Amino acid sequence: MKKKTILRNTVILFILLFSPLFAEGTINTGDSAWMMVSTGLVLFMVPGLALFYGGMVRSKNILGTLMHSIIALGVMTIQWVVIGYSLAFGEGNAFIGDFSHIFLRGFGPESVTGTIPSYVWIAFQGTFACITPALIAGAFAERVKFGTYVIFILIWGTLVYDPVCHWVWAEAGWLFKDGAIDFAGGTVVHIISGIAGLVTCIVIGKRRGYPSYPILPHNLVYTVLGAGILWFGWFGFNAGSALAANTSAGLAFINTFISPAAGMIGWLIAEKIHLGKPSALGAASGIVAGLVAITPAAGSVLPGSAIILGLITAICCYVFVALKKKFGYDDSLDAFGVHGIGGTIGAIGCGIFASVGYNSLLFPHSVADGNSGIAQFIIQIKGVAATGMYSIVVTLIIVFALDKTLGFRAKEEDELQGLDITMHGETAYNSEG
Repeated sequence: MKKKTILRNTVILFILLFSPLFAEGTINTGDSAWMMVSTGLVLFMVPGLALFYGGMVRSKNILGTLMHSIIALGVMTIQWVVIGYSLAFGEGNAFIGDFSHIFLRGFGPESVTGTIPSYVWIAFQGTFACITPALIAGAFAERVKFGTYVIFILIWGTLVYDPVCHWVWAEAGWLFKDGAIDFAGGTVVHIISGIAGLVTCIVIGKRRGYPSYPILPHNLVYTVLGAGILWFGWFGFNAGSALAANTSAGLAFINTFISPAAGMIGWLIAEKIHLGKPSALGAASGIVAGLVAITPAAGSVLPGSAIILGLITAICCYVFVALKKKFGYDDSLDAFGVHGIGGTIGAIGCGIFASVGYNSLLFPHSVADGNSGIAQFIIQIKGVAATGMYSIVVTLIIVFALDKTLGFRAKEEDELQGLDITMHGETAYNSEG
């Protein structure tokens, strides 16, 4: 009996002495499983985006358009591992990270971030770095050199995406410290990419013949399918941004279910009033507009507010898309009209509708401490203005530099023949005999 007591006490002493070592950074298998699934879902959004964009261009340019999305997976994944993650989440200062994690230095198979493996956290954030530059391509589809585009997304990701990601999501970032709400990427993903697309399409000019004669989508089946894949993947995009399988993820999940549905309805109502008929393209566009709107707000608004955000954003996006010819720019696939405008409304909407963990204009006493409703609204506007202006300035510099050195715009004969054959030496649709 005495030996058993000594053994028991020894085991208890061992646990008391060493349990902090095991408890610190302990893996939660449920959280880890959810985050690995979420990472796969966000990665799946990239081919979804490729189909969404690919169906809206002419058949002679579909492969080139698909490649604009797919190549981002290759280029930006390597960039993220080599330097992107370090610039985005390295300690650094208020505006940019440092070089402490280049080539993921400082991490190993046993490293833990929160309750998940650090490598899973890094991969999840890396999928955001992949899809954001790909969104830009929709604004200048059918008229740019592929090689220059590849260099563009590499430089843009390093000089625009990584710093803004640091501002908003890194603990040292100045917008993070200010308390700006961006649950899953309203400013970090959609605003800066939409505005970059607008800047680029204005600088390189309109497509040949636009708007003198209609340039019609060649396969809206692809576009609708792509929208469905994006909606599916967006559950990982938004709910995964909780970084755990918890109540915050549950709120983001239901809002990601609701807002795109409201967005689709809002877009189709606007289209019916304006053109007399609701279209499949309108349904797909409304879904994406609703998804963009709820992205920054997914973890801070209740479902009723998600419906309002989706409806309002889709209608506003429809108006901007309908007016783009009058504004005189050729945003080929409405990257700015949907992502730039939708991200802006969603980000500012956080300052109006947030009621979970934050105060806002409509819910000024949701939490006892933190920013007041008016202060939060002002912070949201400041975040939108700062990230938008930064994207405008740096994107302009990048585009002008590339255009003057390598040439950004494809040759006229290449555009007329189609970029699939001239840039990639192949065609999407081949007939035998």
